[in-house]
Amino acid sequence: MARVLISEPHPDCRALLKLVVQRVNHNPIDSNKLFDVDDLGLMILEPASAEGLAAANRLRCRLEDLPIICTSIRPPSAATETLRPAAYLLKPFRLAELEAAMRAALA
Repeated sequence: MARVLISEPHPDCRALLKLVVQRVNHNPIDSNKLFDVDDLGLMILEPASAEGLAAANRLRCRLEDLPIICTSIRPPSAATETLRPAAYLLKPFRLAELEAAMRAALA
């Protein structure tokens, strides 16, 4: 079971992402409830959020191999490419796509 950090600014989307993470037997962690980042297994990021993107860059400095899955309303940019995301899903995407991306990133 991996700890999955969810950095999504919209409460409805965040709730849905939490359900998907739980459905595949992982532990969702809200970005505002993060205390110990050293044992994260994965980050799900909405990079259109400046706050989330900044958090991802800070995490990338500490945890170079942390897989990041971007789920965004915007296409990839130079800023997101520097994160080396394991997957980039454009909203709206199928939940099965997110599940597959999570399995691949955590393999």
